[in-house]
Amino acid sequence: MTDRTKERRACQRFVIPGATVYYKQNRFLFYGKFTEDFYPVFDISRGGMRFLCQRFLKTATDMTLKLIVPAETAPLLIKGRVSWISPNPGKSYKYQVGIQFAPYGKNKGDNDPAVLQGLTALEKKFGAASSI
Repeated sequence: MTDRTKERRACQRFVIPGATVYYKQNRFLFYGKFTEDFYPVFDISRGGMRFLCQRFLKTATDMTLKLIVPAETAPLLIKGRVSWISPNPGKSYKYQVGIQFAPYGKNKGDNDPAVLQGLTALEKKFGAASSI
C-alpha cells in the first residue's frame, strides 16, 4: 500500500443497518434544536461517523448528534465536529458528511465516557459482520 491508500483511521469502521442520525449545530452561547429530518448513517467508528445529508454543512462546525440504532432502547448523544463534506452525485442525498467525535472524558466539551462504552458495544455487535 502506498501512503495515499493506507488507512489512516485508528478505529475500525462498521455499518449499523438502519441506523440514523439527527444533528444540531452548537453555536456560541446557543444550542439549537435537533433537525426534524433524520439522515442515514453510512458508517461509524469510535472516532467518528459518515452520514448522508441534504444540507451543506461547513467544516469545523461543532455539533451534537443523536444516533438512533434500531432495537436499541436509547439514542446515543455524541459531540463532534464536521471534518469534511463532499457531494454525493446522482444519489438521493446531496452530501456525505464526515464527523470527528470529540474526545471522551470529563472535561468541558468532551463526550461522556458512557458514549465510548456504547460505541464499543455497537462495534462488538456489528463490527465483525460489516467491517469495511
